[in-house]
Amino acid sequence: MNIKLKIWRQPNAKSKGRFETYSLTDVSSDMSFLEMLDYLNNNLIREGKEPVAFEHDCREGICGSCGIYINGRAHGPQHRTTTCELRMREFKDGNTITVEPWRAAAFPVIKDLIVDRSPLDKIMQSGGFVTINAGAAQDANSILVNKKNADEAFDSASCIGCGACVAACKNSSAMLFIASKITHLAQFPQGQVETHQRVKAMVAKMDELGFGGCTNTRACEAECPKGISISNIAKLNREFFVAKLKE
Repeated sequence: MNIKLKIWRQPNAKSKGRFETYSLTDVSSDMSFLEMLDYLNNNLIREGKEPVAFEHDCREGICGSCGIYINGRAHGPQHRTTTCELRMREFKDGNTITVEPWRAAAFPVIKDLIVDRSPLDKIMQSGGFVTINAGAAQDANSILVNKKNADEAFDSASCIGCGACVAACKNSSAMLFIASKITHLAQFPQGQVETHQRVKAMVAKMDELGFGGCTNTRACEAECPKGISISNIAKLNREFFVAKLKE
């Protein structure tokens, strides 16, 4: 298949960016989207041009580093699919594909399609953990957890921190990301001890780093590659309200 790419090129956060157009021929429909970008970069290198910078690691839909806006959607057109899992068969021969980095004030562009997602790490460092002595594996296994709680914790823990929720939200809110982490830990006895301290710290850090507020448009849920439910945000709001009352 033959395709045309409109790709955002930006040397660094302080420089002005622009779209550049590239044409590719003989693209295999079995290629992943990142393999297609590899193919493009190989051509650019052979021509003595600067390759397109994009982030990737596992290429298995696990690490969350492959966040790219494709044709106006986070991770592209396929539902619950990361960019690295997206196959070129989802596009048609002759298509023009627009490729951009995440668009959020809290995610400044580092270069081309790579943005700085370290603010999500800073939110986690503010409270997304358990500090009490939870013992070793055998101690944790001795504490029974209700299956409903375990299932909810597992669903929330599937968040890979890619930032698609932030990029998709018109307010650039990180509420779905925070909510998944808080819901995950709050389902277990070991995590409940610090629940109120955790929710206040993580929400405060989100505000400090310049993320927006949640207005329940559900764009985050629609574009999340792991299908994290917006119901987690309702749980976060309840925990936050109770924490403030106790304060």
